[in-house]
Amino acid sequence: MAHEHAHQDGPAGDPAPLAERLHAQGLRLTAPRRQVLAAVDALRHATPEAIVAWLREQAGRGGAAPDTSTVYRNLEVLERLGLVWHTHLGKGAPVYHAAAEHPHLHVVCQSCGSIGSADPALLDGAAERLAADLGFSVDVGHVALSGTCRDCRERAGSEHA
Repeated sequence: MAHEHAHQDGPAGDPAPLAERLHAQGLRLTAPRRQVLAAVDALRHATPEAIVAWLREQAGRGGAAPDTSTVYRNLEVLERLGLVWHTHLGKGAPVYHAAAEHPHLHVVCQSCGSIGSADPALLDGAAERLAADLGFSVDVGHVALSGTCRDCRERAGSEHA
């Protein structure tokens, strides 16, 4: 079953549609919201702490960057508006990514911590079984699978050779 997504401009695109969507919710496209969106877009998969660090780096010495609580608050607003999504990749803080990307399944290496993306259709059979057996609907945009990436498996294999 294919999902059609309306085209949305990212943070680097025209901010007018975003400003209109925020205004419709009684909100404004504030500088921190624009900065947080730009950080999510640039970092691809980032924890709130990584977003804060990136914004501080962008601001430079003596520059103003949103603090941690401002970043968290704005991530909540942006997620409520459907502009960003979060995924829990195991223990620790969730990671955020732009909602303009197609929904994707996250694969996380337990050895090196790398994060990869996969087509959510790979889980179709499992999702259908969960729906049939348990009446459970899987939200693949928030799914993360942990395991070992190819590089770490090859490294482990060469160590045993």
